Formats: sequence, structure tokens, C-alpha cells
Amino acid sequence: MEVVCSAGLSASFLMTISPARRAAFEILRRVESESAFASVLLAGLDSKINENDRGLCHELVLGVLRRQLWLDKSIEHFGNRPTEGLDLAVRLSLEMGLYQLRFLSRVPASAAVNESVNLVRVSGVKSAASFVNAVLRRATREVNYEPAATITDPIERVAIESSHPRWLIERWADAIGFDEAESFARANNQPPPTSFRFTARGSAAEQTEQIFQELAEQGARVIPSTVTPKSWRVTGAPNLVRQLAAAGLIYLQDEASQLVAHLLKVEPGPQVIDVVAAPGSKATHISSLEPAATIIAGDLYAHRVSTMRGLALRQGSSINTLIYDATRRLPLPDESFDRVLLDAPCSGTGTLRRNPEIRWRLQPRDIPELSSQQKAMLSHAARLVRRGGRLIYSTCSVEVEENEAVVDEFLEGHADFARQAIDISQELLTEGGDVRTWPHRQGVDGFFVAVLERGA
Repeated sequence: MEVVCSAGLSASFLMTISPARRAAFEILRRVESESAFASVLLAGLDSKINENDRGLCHELVLGVLRRQLWLDKSIEHFGNRPTEGLDLAVRLSLEMGLYQLRFLSRVPASAAVNESVNLVRVSGVKSAASFVNAVLRRATREVNYEPAATITDPIERVAIESSHPRWLIERWADAIGFDEAESFARANNQPPPTSFRFTARGSAAEQTEQIFQELAEQGARVIPSTVTPKSWRVTGAPNLVRQLAAAGLIYLQDEASQLVAHLLKVEPGPQVIDVVAAPGSKATHISSLEPAATIIAGDLYAHRVSTMRGLALRQGSSINTLIYDATRRLPLPDESFDRVLLDAPCSGTGTLRRNPEIRWRLQPRDIPELSSQQKAMLSHAARLVRRGGRLIYSTCSVEVEENEAVVDEFLEGHADFARQAIDISQELLTEGGDVRTWPHRQGVDGFFVAVLERGA
């Protein structure tokens, strides 16, 4: 997929808008108007965009999405009008411009202002150019303005300062306490580290040594994860990292996500199913850890299953795929798998660093609806577990209703299953014995993992 500028761009202005800002504007427009995901669009950036422009585009897109509420409150102050009534192109141009002025010190103020004005002009809203110019010029004069400075309500203050909907801050404060909720929310606005694992194709000892050497020669720093075995964090050499991933030698995956496959403890020869597997991250990881296992990866949609097959082929992993609806009885024999993984569809509140747009799309009613769906999936998945087999339930959500509540209700109705003690750092264990990770504590995505076993 290639991201290009909008169809209506005038040639007279193309020379005064950088490729990075044009691409960022278009991605933000699609995220807003088409409910697209920024991470997907950023991954599809035109390969002709140079490294500096690519980096600026990523910074602008994710920065604006992470700081959207703070930016909009500031724009309302500088513009003396609510942002809800602004044309989308006008609002996006202002958000991009103000983000550069306040959060990117290396960008000259003149460039941030002028290119934002030009973005409005080429987007067919020429009449708003003077308004955008006036708002951003005022922002350059009032450099110390903070939209939450006079707010005394602590929840509202944190909501604005960290750019989260108020209801999420309230929810987290009730669940983990105000201070923890504030730390979590602020961590959601920090870029996550780049983490990878070796694929089946890249895991031979001589291959891994060569990859480490190539990364070092390109100035990259690679350190082992403190959370997950055989997982690595890398800084630097972004071009080489992308090339290695494209070649199927490494796979970029958060450390907490990688932990799930290790906790499954797959041994040589067993039958394994990843019940809701797309895009295939965990199924291919399981295959790389234990190539002799028979692995089935299922999902609801044919195009997602096709994506999994392509991923497995690129990584050199061996998986079998099925199409089914995991909210219904699965088309497989009871007690037919030694290991069953249900990485359930969820709210994704543990991944807001990577997917900041989720915070603006999620609604309070979504969480109980997801919890109900997760309970149905877990019940169906449990049928497939053999006596003495292991069942893992995981999500990338931090919400109790999607995690502990789902597992607790399941165990109440399934006396033949029990939580299994997990050999892992106490720092990662909840009071109930499940695994939970946090961006503000471990620097990884917010994940929940429960390890269950069926009695023999």
C-alpha cells in the first residue's frame, strides 16, 4: 500500500509542502474519515520517501494522535472557537502545526506555520488559510500556554494533559489508583521500543550471529529483553531492521506479546491451536520455538487467514489454517489439542502507545460487549483441551472485565480447569497468579495472560 497526497493538491503548492507533511496529513485524514489504522498506513509509506521524511511523518502522525485532546484544547484557546465546527482539513493542519511548534524543537517555527497554511490551501479550504496562520502565529507568541493549567479537577487535568477521554482516566483510577492511572496514561504518549524475535528462517545460530554483526556494523544497539526469553530491543539502523523484517529473518513484535508463546510451553510433537490467530504473530512464534509441533491457526475472515499464510511463508514457519467463528462451537473434535491459545479480541487499551487512535474510538459500552464475547470464546476454546493439556487466555487489554473477570467466571463453571502456577518474575504476577505487564512499569505493551490446565 502506498500513501500519496490528496487528489486535489495544486502543483503550485507541492514544492512548499514537504513529503513528510503531505503523507502525514493524508494518513491523519484517512484515520479520521475512514477509521483506518495509522500503523497500517505508516507501514505502507511510499518506499521513495527518504529516511528523514519517513521519520518525521511517523512522528507527526503518532504525535498528533497521542496529543489530540491537548492540541484541540489549545487550538480552541488560540482560535477562540471550538474545534468541533472546523473543517477536517483545517483541524488537521492546525493540529500538525501546533504539534511541531510545541513538541518538535528541531522544526523551525516558520516551516511549521507556513506548511500548515499551505496544507489548508491545497485541501480546498483556501478561505481558512488566514485563520490557520493567525492561530499558529498566536501559538508562537504564547509559548507557555497550557490548557490544563487552571483546571482543579485532577481527573480532568490528567485527561487533558495526557490526551485521553475522561472516562478512561476515571476507569483506570478506580481500578489501579489515581497515581498509577496517571503514570499509565502518560506512558501511553511515549514511543514504544522496537523489539524483535528471530523467525524460523532466521533462528539458525550462524544466521543470528550474522544478523547481530550486521546490526552492530550499522550502529544499532541490541539488548536482550528483561521480560521475555529470546527477545531483543534494538535502537538505530532502522533501514536495516526493516530489511531484515522484510526478508523474514526477524519479526517485529512487542516483548509482552512474545511472552505468550513461551508460556504455552509447547513440547515436541503436540497438537496446538491458536484459536483467534490473525495476523499470525503468535502462531508463527510457536512454530519457530517448536518446529515439530502441529499448529492450527484459525480466524473468522478469509483475507486474514490469507495474511497468516503469507506471514508463515515469509518466516519459514509451518502452520495449518482454518476459517471459523470462534464465538460459536468450533468445528473440531472435543479434547483434541494438547495446547490451546485464545488471544482474544479486546479493547486494546494496553497498546495505546502503538495505536493511539483507539482511545478516541473506544466507548464505555464496548468493554462489557467485548467481555461477553470473550467469555463465549473461552468456553468454546476450552472444549478442545485434552486432559492434562494447557489453555492460555490472553489479551492486550488492561481492563479487569476483559481479563480476570472472564477467567474467574470461566473457572466457576469449569471445575476440571485450574490456574497453573507460572514460573516468572514476581513483578509480572497479579495477586491471583496471572501475568500482567504495563507500559509504565516494564516498558512493554499492557498484556494479560492466564495459564490454565485441565485435570487429567
